[in-house]
Amino acid sequence: MEKSNYNKSHKIFSQKLRKNSTPGEIILWTKVLRNKQMNGMQFNRQFSIDKYIVDFICRKTKLIIENDGYSHQFKYHEDIERDKLLKNLGYDIFRFSEKEILNDLENVIRGIENYVLNIVNPPTPFAKGELIK
Repeated sequence: MEKSNYNKSHKIFSQKLRKNSTPGEIILWTKVLRNKQMNGMQFNRQFSIDKYIVDFICRKTKLIIENDGYSHQFKYHEDIERDKLLKNLGYDIFRFSEKEILNDLENVIRGIENYVLNIVNPPTPFAKGELIK
């Protein structure tokens, strides 16, 4: 497994965040990501990468999932800088609003699942001379 850029100096703050999760984070964690429920992939929550703490991460696929609650309306430019740094470290970021998670969980799950399935089982190129129907 590649380096995850874990920053152990945020460990105590990460633990506090886990204890004070939003309703959307709780739903994503308990119904979708915990215990390898998402196609057998291991996710961690409130994981510290570099100078940031991300909501959820699958280190194997380098996928970060962020639940953007009310406060993110005021952090647009901060979120852009954060995403830029994380992408430079090799991560892909999915952002879902709290409202999406609470009101349209099926589409949220579908988006995460499609990503994970394409990383784990990428589409194979056609073999030489294969007939496309």
